[in-house]
Amino acid sequence: MARINARPVSRTVSREEIVDAAIRVIDREGPRPSMDDIAREAGITKPRLYRRFADKADLYTEIGDRMAKAASAGAGRDLTLIVAPPRVALGRVLTGYADSILAHPDVFRFLGQAQVTQQADGSVLQFDLGRAAAARLTAQAREFARSLPIDPAGIDYLSRAVVGVVVAVTDLWLGDAGRPAPERTAEFVDQATEFVWGMIDGFLRRQGICADPDTPILTTLAAIGGFARPAG
Repeated sequence: MARINARPVSRTVSREEIVDAAIRVIDREGPRPSMDDIAREAGITKPRLYRRFADKADLYTEIGDRMAKAASAGAGRDLTLIVAPPRVALGRVLTGYADSILAHPDVFRFLGQAQVTQQADGSVLQFDLGRAAAARLTAQAREFARSLPIDPAGIDYLSRAVVGVVVAVTDLWLGDAGRPAPERTAEFVDQATEFVWGMIDGFLRRQGICADPDTPILTTLAAIGGFARPAG
């Protein structure tokens, strides 16, 4: 009886596994990986990689989402501006963010520098890390505003401003080495906390709410009897 040689069945590699592989490559090789390197690390060919991701932007967005989720997990889901004083809550959120960046500093640089695709006119489309992060923050901020008597108008601008400041000072904090000393990390968290609170405070003041950064927002609203709009 003739022997039948069965072909080995190739294992299906998920999007999550490809993102894992991409992060490993960036951690090991730096913030300029090739798609060939990522495919090789995932144990697949580049054509198979592109069957899982429509293009580079699709993969980069997934890596950015992974980093955002890591930052959120590090901050803790119960630490919000509602139940804790804003300065304390922001400090904890930014500490969680800093920890997630320190775990993969070159991934942050990769997302900030990533050039997605060459256009027909020769220009290069840049992956907008700030826009991606601000969209996520805006959705969270609108959810937050619905739980309080706060007018959500302008939250998208506030979110973009907050993300822009944090992304900009993150690069300053990391420096060329990418692994700042602990005291530099504490300084980053303190400085970023004050900058972010200043923007949130300005947003609230335009709605007639004068909030103390060391007092929970709910306590402040209760003291003023709810929502007060500025006169005129």
